[in-house]
Amino acid sequence: MRRFGWGGSTGCIMHQVHTNLATKGPYVARLKSRGVIRFDGPDVVHYLQGLLTNDVTKFESKTQQESAAPSPNTSAAFYPPVYSAVLSPQGRVLFDLFLYKPSAPIEKLNRSGSGPGDGNDNTPALLADVDAAALDDLLAFLKKHRLRAKVDVQDISQDLATWQHFGGNLAENPEEPSKVESGPIGWGGRTEEAAQSSAEANSGGWRWFKDPRLGTLGMRGLFPSNTLPPLVEAGEEVDDEYYLLWRLEQGIPEGSIEIPRGEAIPLEYNLAGLSAISFEKGCYVGQELVARTHHRGVIRKRLMPVNFLQDNGEEAQQAVTPGAEVVDRSTGKKVGKVTTVLGPRGLALMRLEPALKQSAQLHIENNDGVSVKVMRPKWWPSEWGHEDEQQAASS
Repeated sequence: MRRFGWGGSTGCIMHQVHTNLATKGPYVARLKSRGVIRFDGPDVVHYLQGLLTNDVTKFESKTQQESAAPSPNTSAAFYPPVYSAVLSPQGRVLFDLFLYKPSAPIEKLNRSGSGPGDGNDNTPALLADVDAAALDDLLAFLKKHRLRAKVDVQDISQDLATWQHFGGNLAENPEEPSKVESGPIGWGGRTEEAAQSSAEANSGGWRWFKDPRLGTLGMRGLFPSNTLPPLVEAGEEVDDEYYLLWRLEQGIPEGSIEIPRGEAIPLEYNLAGLSAISFEKGCYVGQELVARTHHRGVIRKRLMPVNFLQDNGEEAQQAVTPGAEVVDRSTGKKVGKVTTVLGPRGLALMRLEPALKQSAQLHIENNDGVSVKVMRPKWWPSEWGHEDEQQAASS
């Protein structure tokens, strides 16, 4: 694995000039910050449905996506992963996680291709990739709330790892991220769907999925810890700081450091826009505050990407730490707080009205030499930041 600088040179990523990763790559990174949990038992879906913000019954429905054809690597149909969160009774985020439903061998062809695979397997009911730093606490939480549900939960991070395939063409073609990779070409120059689908999975059936939050984030998947995922070319693997930079550029938090455990309000951290919340499902822990805030329709603070600059306009390297307050020089008022930093890039929870004003002069409190440039992510819905105007117009 190589470590690249932001300008393309080898070196530490935090000491180089910023380069937009949408123009580089694609890259692939093993996410050392994520662990993997296995769920087993007949009550798994019902149990998680009462704890998570998203609709887990999707894994029991007939809405799975179809592959072109079954193969020893891929089943005839598969379920896209689900991004979700666990909330406190007060509606604050405790954990975020990605849920996957593995394909059973009987849903694929056997190795000879002559029939279905062996039905006597040990396929988990569901798998989840979670923040590794919070994994033990999450396990304790899940076991505490298991009550009489027939559910078994265990850490299998030694066996499986989380990978992200991102940047470059994967950002330019968010709707069909796998199609931008080279694949077998069939009659008339068309990509052979069955061969492409099979290539997206390895010999054990572990496969890439479109990131359930945003298509521009590329592909995500769980793969055995001792193997490289499919579709990974030589030289594409990079340190996972690259993936962190990729998320910072787009204002997307992940894990309980970037989404402060027990403090973060889901809608302020944009989890609804990242497909982590279902407003149609039944009750779950913490639902009341989320539903009330959503239906009120006004979110005055949101997590946003920020760039730290010196007075001469150059990026400020290692000049800001998480927790720093953002102040508007023109009013002297605090308008936000930095939550995550990587070199001159970061995330900050900002009050939208002052942060988006053209006249705003934002800087780091007690450090007038570092100004703050706030960026509105391209993926944001047009109404975000204008809720007050819309509410006034309708009243």
